[in-house]
Amino acid sequence: MKRNFDEWLSEFRGSIANYEYYIDFNKIYSNINKIKVELNILNSLIGSKNIEEEFESILLKYPETLKCIPLLLAVRANEIYAVDSDGEFTYNFKQQNYSVDQYKIFMRKTGLFNLLQNHIINNLVDYTTGVETGLDSNGRKNRGGHLMEDLVESFIQKAGYKKNETYFKEMYIHAITDKWGIDLSAISNSGKSEKRFDFVIKTSNRIYGIETNFYASGGSKLNETARSYKQIAQEVDTIDGFTFIWFTDGSGWKSARHNLEETFDVMETIFNIKDLENGILSQLS
Repeated sequence: MKRNFDEWLSEFRGSIANYEYYIDFNKIYSNINKIKVELNILNSLIGSKNIEEEFESILLKYPETLKCIPLLLAVRANEIYAVDSDGEFTYNFKQQNYSVDQYKIFMRKTGLFNLLQNHIINNLVDYTTGVETGLDSNGRKNRGGHLMEDLVESFIQKAGYKKNETYFKEMYIHAITDKWGIDLSAISNSGKSEKRFDFVIKTSNRIYGIETNFYASGGSKLNETARSYKQIAQEVDTIDGFTFIWFTDGSGWKSARHNLEETFDVMETIFNIKDLENGILSQLS
């Protein structure tokens, strides 16, 4: 029975965020622990009446504290560039490349001395934990990209497939060809391009190449993705014993529904999360 695109699209979800999506606290604690000693040394500057002199003393005695400075500015780098009427400078915080006086200028002009001296903060370990939390929120996009993969993989396992036995993760066309001797040149443009599938399932009768993605918001990338996967589906139709499956979802598709519908019309094996929940992977033969 032919599926109804509008009904299928109406099942798409706004989010698949799990509890770990928002902040990776284990990563944050690990990053802080690496510099915890140095941060506690710099804690002595909080409320100091002679902060510039004390900073110089700390830097001369504990030069390793320098590596903490970028994080105080929410910068994850060993070098920081700055320019004003006095010139341009690239400060190295891994290996001191200017005089202590110049680093004092940096601390003064960036406002770090004021932050420390005037009790705006009470503890640098707590402060940098907050900074790390803010920086880690930028990693949600990368974590989001893996959410759909992880979700699909959980359903693959639920359907009874075993990793590296009957299903494989991130497998290139040449590896599929080498392992099972199937000619996939129709997908690879006669070997000129190297396609990688998120998952490959091997049953007794067929090989399934699987792509996964989730789009919570729209954009031009969605149209290109739909066109690209439509082309792959058409190329795969010429290959005996191989099927291309695309698992996609997300309310972002509603802004690119026409391109998605074009692919839906020519590709029987395009599925959403609802299809996964309804056991579509258990129906593979």
